[in-house]
Amino acid sequence: MALKEVIALIDAEIATLKQARALLAASSAVTVAKRKPGRPRKVQRDSPKVTTRKKKRNLSAEGRARIAEAARKRWAAQKKAAK
Repeated sequence: MALKEVIALIDAEIATLKQARALLAASSAVTVAKRKPGRPRKVQRDSPKVTTRKKKRNLSAEGRARIAEAARKRWAAQKKAAK
């Protein structure tokens, strides 16, 4: 290789490096907000979770009476078996 070719290649490399440096300097010009001391805030999600409450289930008087009667029968059977 001739000396002039080597110098041309080095100049081309320097030009590409200067371009890359300019791009990096431009992108670093955008400053990132510094963090403040303390606990970071919660991140807001795009779609908040929809919370649905379970429907409260009420027991009718008739149902309560049937359960009470069944319990009485169970207790009577246990007492009878214990004797």
